[in-house]
Amino acid sequence: MTDTPWEPPLAGTEAEQLVGALERLRATFRWKADALDEDGLAATVGVSALTLGGLLKHLAWVEGLTFRGKLHGERLGPPWDDAPWDDDPDREFTSAAADGPAELYARYDRAVADSRAALEDALGDGGLDRTVHLTGSDGERVTLRRLVCDLVEEYGRHTGHADLLREYVDGRVGEDPPPGWRPQ
Repeated sequence: MTDTPWEPPLAGTEAEQLVGALERLRATFRWKADALDEDGLAATVGVSALTLGGLLKHLAWVEGLTFRGKLHGERLGPPWDDAPWDDDPDREFTSAAADGPAELYARYDRAVADSRAALEDALGDGGLDRTVHLTGSDGERVTLRRLVCDLVEEYGRHTGHADLLREYVDGRVGEDPPPGWRPQ
């Protein structure tokens, strides 16, 4: 194992490149959100209500939605299925304030681990061209490639948000975690 396991391969298959890009973004996001207390996870910038705690919970939900719901058509389970989404469509963001740091980190890390396993299984069962449970509005089948590309986009957006929030919290800046970094 290298001291920068999140670094995408310099050459490889399309699947290796896409998964490498996703892993790099996951690692960078997790590093930006790492080792904060309740105040750090609840900090906001300007008029925005976005927090690192909210992003952790949102991305845990997105991981489950992608690799359980969209890939297999499965229910996400608690705490997602029984949440009052009609009352608060941004519940994963807003409810994070009621969760402690250990719960937020554990939920996110568990969701990523589950997603990694599901993605590995799906790549072994048809690769990026395999169709998934999700269909487009016209009934067209969606491929695993689309799910992975969408998740890379989602992480790109939110890792940028995390950059700004973490710099505000304690000045942490940088593009990638330092060599040897591991989540706390």
